[in-house]
Amino acid sequence: MKMNKLFLFQWLLLLIFTKTSLIFSKPHKIPRLTPLIENIIQDHSNTFSSSTNDLPKEFETYYYKQTLDHFNYGPKSYSTFKQRYIISSKYWGGSNSSSPIFAYLGAESSIDRDPLGVGFLTDFAPQFKALLVYMEHRYYGESTPFKTMEEAVNDEDTRGYFNSAQAIADYAELLLHIKEKYSAKNSPIIVIGGSYGGMLASWFRMKYPHIALGALASSAPILYFDNITPQNGYYSVVSRDFKEASKSCYHTIRKSWAIIDKIASRKSGLSYLSRKFKTCSKLNDPFELKDYLDSMYSVVAQYNSPPSYPVTIVCGGIDGAPEGSHILDRIFAGIVAYRGTSSCYNMNPKPSETGLGWRWQMVMPIGRGENDTMFFSAPFNLNNFIKDCKKKYGVSPRPHWITTYYGGKDIKLILQRFGSNIIFSNGLRDPYSSAGVLQNISHSLQAVHTRNGMPNIYNYVKTICTSSLDYL
Repeated sequence: MKMNKLFLFQWLLLLIFTKTSLIFSKPHKIPRLTPLIENIIQDHSNTFSSSTNDLPKEFETYYYKQTLDHFNYGPKSYSTFKQRYIISSKYWGGSNSSSPIFAYLGAESSIDRDPLGVGFLTDFAPQFKALLVYMEHRYYGESTPFKTMEEAVNDEDTRGYFNSAQAIADYAELLLHIKEKYSAKNSPIIVIGGSYGGMLASWFRMKYPHIALGALASSAPILYFDNITPQNGYYSVVSRDFKEASKSCYHTIRKSWAIIDKIASRKSGLSYLSRKFKTCSKLNDPFELKDYLDSMYSVVAQYNSPPSYPVTIVCGGIDGAPEGSHILDRIFAGIVAYRGTSSCYNMNPKPSETGLGWRWQMVMPIGRGENDTMFFSAPFNLNNFIKDCKKKYGVSPRPHWITTYYGGKDIKLILQRFGSNIIFSNGLRDPYSSAGVLQNISHSLQAVHTRNGMPNIYNYVKTICTSSLDYL
């Protein structure tokens, strides 16, 4: 990543303290926002721990008795669950110093690796004598109120407490508890998040300005709702990333979908494709293969970070196939280049905790039309999405609720009137930047982007900027 996160964070603090001393045959898939740890780990295997038990001693794990339902006064709403959070007070200036609290808002996964993965917070802590707090999102990791994620999302009662409004209310209550616990009445709180967590950070600042004095919202697609952003925005950026890496790779992928469909329509065509792509089980329809490839291309573009540059790896495999190779042989070579040599490739993996939760959480109209990306046509169709939701969960989604509750329409005007002290950072190679805030709104609502950057919160920045900040 080219962007200097240290500079962005200093900028945020300066702003604050100078001012305040598809029509699918399958259910429609919404790409995850937060980085996939299993992909990042390949590049940083010596840096990430596998659990909080492996963290350095400076990080201490606690559990807060959290309110189940912040917005109701019925008997069930007074139920509680244990919410996990991690604190490092190694560099904190103490209760008498007004030193800040940097609060990382967990997203759609556990926080096991966040203290080491979000390296720039520990870079900053000594400079600002900050207390570091990492909070886990309800229903993920060890903060699931109802046993496992699978049990929670399959229960019609427990699912209702699983939403972003409840999550940021959790963070509000927990942060006030931490301020009291550490006698940190005068310590300003800065909330930080990446991708979905970046959305939460910006929304938290708008909903709880009396608790957080500022927010760093990295790669936060807060405009991917209610048709504010063209539905093909995400896949258009993925396509552009591949085209910039290799035009021949881009064209090979684009041509491959029709060939897959053509072969699948023949007698024994699915058996042929199963053998060609070494699937762990026989394909039942071509969508399984196409969805697998769709996901792989999206993941490598969304997390196309140095030093590995996964898009380059996939295209290296596709372009590096022997001269005269069939298009599908080239596509398979791309899989092998990225996934490695394997006896078989699983086209239908069991959904992870994150996969189960993410299906329920968001109604983001992401899709693409005919020939407007390198992918096969898969337009987002709200009516079909509603049918799928009713079939799976027994309830209808609320596609307009995000913009009703947090805003989104005329976001510039809304933030001008009611917002302050937020930095929106984006890298234009990130597919979700298509729905990010990319223009400055005011002197304290800044949008920073890099053309070739991939600014998600997990990327490492160790370069110390030359600018200085007089802090308190």
